[in-house]
Amino acid sequence: MKIFDLPIETERLRLRRVRPDDFDALFPIHSDPDVCRYLPYEPRDKAGMQEALDKRVALETLEPGGDALFLAVELKETGEVIGEVLLFYLNEAARQGEVGYVFSPKHHGKGYGYEATRAFMDSCFEKFNLHRIAARCSAANEASWRLMEKLKMRREADFREHELFKGEWDHMYIYAILEDEWRALRS
Repeated sequence: MKIFDLPIETERLRLRRVRPDDFDALFPIHSDPDVCRYLPYEPRDKAGMQEALDKRVALETLEPGGDALFLAVELKETGEVIGEVLLFYLNEAARQGEVGYVFSPKHHGKGYGYEATRAFMDSCFEKFNLHRIAARCSAANEASWRLMEKLKMRREADFREHELFKGEWDHMYIYAILEDEWRALRS
């Protein structure tokens, strides 16, 4: 599926395609052990970050079950990239997607995650005609599941010790919201 028109703008933020020159802003985020604690990879070195960035930049179309669409989140006032939001387009026939997000710790607690993810989900429901958007996180990642709850997503699953994650049993939450529920919140 063709990627929808960008950028997406909010009061304080601009969500746009990741560019090659975003390396210097994204590398400190993706190489931070505290940030990567709950991500499905270890802190990235420069080569690993360059490989991940190249994949993000090269994405032309979003195929179900394929690569994720990553958008850089930048402050409109300064142009500083403070994080990313992403969409996994899981299933075209069932119109299912999964969102995620990662932000620089120096910008936590300012409402940027909520503002960016809300605007991104609006666009995903509208442009991809999704029926359901899910998100998941470790139960220990309280900031993440609190954001999902602030977005009015419903906790649908609580998987205790469901898999080994970075050498420990993981306790995972899955949240979701349906398109009609999302639209009802906006009316």
